[in-house]
Amino acid sequence: MGPRIKRRRLELKMTQTHLAELVGVHRVNLARMETADQAKRHLRPSLPTLERLAAALKTSVGDLLGEKRRKRG
Repeated sequence: MGPRIKRRRLELKMTQTHLAELVGVHRVNLARMETADQAKRHLRPSLPTLERLAAALKTSVGDLLGEKRRKRG
């Protein structure tokens, strides 16, 4: 999930500081969320934080989680 958050943030040309302010988290915590490894430094956001991230990044929670979209028909 972290790399998807970072990729979308960069697509929107947004800094970590700006996104953190929009979401209401500390920049360091956002950086830890973006960390891809499962080391102790990695931080998983709560559902309310994830929802705020998705809104700020103009995407869905499912997209941030990497859910595949189903084709209809």
